[in-house]
Amino acid sequence: MTARPTPQPRTHYPFFCPIQTRWADNDIYGHANNVVYYSWFDTAVNRYLIEAGALDIHQGSVIGLVVETQCHYFAPLAFPQRVEAGLRVAHRGRSSVRYEVGLFADGASESAAAGHFVHVYVDRAGRRPVALPPTLTRALQALTPSDLEAHDRHPP
Repeated sequence: MTARPTPQPRTHYPFFCPIQTRWADNDIYGHANNVVYYSWFDTAVNRYLIEAGALDIHQGSVIGLVVETQCHYFAPLAFPQRVEAGLRVAHRGRSSVRYEVGLFADGASESAAAGHFVHVYVDRAGRRPVALPPTLTRALQALTPSDLEAHDRHPP
């Protein structure tokens, strides 16, 4: 039996990406719609990669395709709240990365939602999996806890 998911503490994540909610994020029930949470996951991962110089969304020969994502909800988020997306790497394979993302209300100590997001990195033109480029591998090291770093390291 799998343990029931629980909110994660801020200390679980080495990087945070601020996200301003929008009026359009709310649904008829007065909180952010579930699909918006997945958009926030995507925003946090790609913002980090772009700022780290590991992803060129316009000219890069390698791109990440989302192959899996999941979210557990613990507390509602809504406009006009500011959201902080915490990010870490849970697993790094030869051509894939599993990111863990926690969504926090501004200043909250525990996540309002937590989940994961898996990218498979492929050649832009052929869409075939490729080994993680060195620039990406370096950027991921800052998001990888030391106990996972030794386990997930692969020879070039």
